[in-house]
Amino acid sequence: MRSVSRTSAIVLGVSLVLGLSSLGFLLGSFAVTVKEYERTVTVKGLAEQEHVADIVIWPIQYTAADNDLGALYATIDSNNASIRAFLESNSLPASAVTLAPPAITDRLAQSYGDGSRAEFRYTATQALTVYSSDIELVRGLMSSLSDLGREGIVFSGAEYHLQPEYLFTRLNDIKPAMIEEATREARAAAIKFADDSNSELGKIRNASQGQFSISNRDRNNPHIKNVRVVVSVEYYLSD
Repeated sequence: MRSVSRTSAIVLGVSLVLGLSSLGFLLGSFAVTVKEYERTVTVKGLAEQEHVADIVIWPIQYTAADNDLGALYATIDSNNASIRAFLESNSLPASAVTLAPPAITDRLAQSYGDGSRAEFRYTATQALTVYSSDIELVRGLMSSLSDLGREGIVFSGAEYHLQPEYLFTRLNDIKPAMIEEATREARAAAIKFADDSNSELGKIRNASQGQFSISNRDRNNPHIKNVRVVVSVEYYLSD
């Protein structure tokens, strides 16, 4: 009896091993067959739009010098009042202008150089900042600020950090339409590929959206922004 039971157990074990091996082979063959017939194409679609910036940040900086500290502060107060009056007289609200504390340098107190040879003991740098959504108004004021220069205010402006900054903050308003446009461009490319390969375009297998980029259209028009997005779409193909 023990011999028969042992023989039955061996036969059953061999049968299970053979059955599992056959099942694994069939499943593996099926996976390979499915992979062979799973043909796809990956395409990219681009959408670009131009928009005028909706915020401008304009730093206005000037310098002044004097040998009397009290007189220097009086000059700063007078210049600040002149600049504010100029801006407000040209329809820019007072709330759009912020004033930073002046940076005063005492050349005589400096530990390096010979301050006694300087023409003026005290020098000051004063900065005002315009923050506005009226792009055209502020751009017009930039070109006419030289009128105050003729009154004796020494403006700075060549430094990079004093260049006006233009922002485009309405990206969420245009995102849906741009993604739709980019996806449409990708589908057109996929259809062309399918036609060229005598295939039919199927459903989307996978899709991913690239980052939106916002850049100046060119160096002479930084207030005009180029908004760009690329989407990548993978489609199924069938005969």
